Amino acid sequence: MIKFSCEKVLLQGAIAVASRAVAQKSSIPALEGLLLHADQELTVSGYNMQTGIRTRISANVTESGTIVLNARLFGDIIRRMPDDIVTFTADDKQLVHLSCGDANFDILGLSAADYPDLPEVEDEYSVSIQQKTLRAMIEEVAFAVSTNESRPVHTGALFEISDKGLTMVAVDGFRLAIRREPLEKIEGGAFSFVAPGAALNEVKSICGDVEDLAAVTLGKRHILFEIGDTELICRRLEGEFLDYKNAIPRKNPITVVADTKALIESIDRVSVVISDKLKSPVRCLFDHDKVLLSAKTGNGEAKDICRLSGEGGGLEIGFNNRYLMEALRYAPADTVKIELNTGVSPAIIVPVDGEENFLYMVLPVRLKSAE
Repeated sequence: MIKFSCEKVLLQGAIAVASRAVAQKSSIPALEGLLLHADQELTVSGYNMQTGIRTRISANVTESGTIVLNARLFGDIIRRMPDDIVTFTADDKQLVHLSCGDANFDILGLSAADYPDLPEVEDEYSVSIQQKTLRAMIEEVAFAVSTNESRPVHTGALFEISDKGLTMVAVDGFRLAIRREPLEKIEGGAFSFVAPGAALNEVKSICGDVEDLAAVTLGKRHILFEIGDTELICRRLEGEFLDYKNAIPRKNPITVVADTKALIESIDRVSVVISDKLKSPVRCLFDHDKVLLSAKTGNGEAKDICRLSGEGGGLEIGFNNRYLMEALRYAPADTVKIELNTGVSPAIIVPVDGEENFLYMVLPVRLKSAE
């Protein structure tokens, strides 16, 4: 027997969070469900064998126990219920009765015995960081995480934690993103790991825009993110991550300073003629205090000029419009410094002043000789 009651809004929120880790289709039916564990409070868990999410809400539990319910059905029922107190009872045959206001539902649950245990994470190293900072950092590097499964380690982001703070790095063969932030507290000394990009997107969605701390704990095989009443557990990615410190050329003879928004708008303007079918690099000619941008495809030709400060020396270089635009769009600064060398060397984008808390590197596209 299980019996509890709780606020519909709280239960709906917990189902929404935990459902993000539920397997869409699985040979184990229980994995398409949510594990409900009622004790002093109610814990709702989802797990797809890669990532597990567990979240706790306050509930009035009169009989404690565990049961698995189909995530989609349970979520659909609770979402449609009136905003009131939900009463939940389940008997020994896994028959579940749900009521809220005048609405009543009877559904069949599954035995919790079929539900695999979420991995335990041994507390080897841990670190705390404000939720809104962690959320921003993930957002500002995740776009550069690789989707190419041939190098699995690059389908995640590297976390490096030391007394200097947290450095997050993502790389996909065309671009590289780095974000750095100081840390509140770190336990167990310096450590590093690679977290899967898919799991980080869930961490980002769970983090609130708040100053409350999120804790990140590294185990032997898994990583635990604790955010408020929610825990996310994911596997570590194994393998050699790119030696990014040596991959970034910093002795670049050309430096220009751009207004981030103005440059994004110029790239966006000339990108109008580029499509999935008709691809073309954006050709950039860096001159004195300006850059001339152009793109030419079967759709037509587009040109624009963006004012900068600095001497470009007539350097002509081509970029994938999306890669360059994303680097600028996620840069947490209104003005950026762009370092350049030759038409085949990467462009480096960093803040103009203050600490270097971000760095983006975008590889150029080889341009065909002047068209």
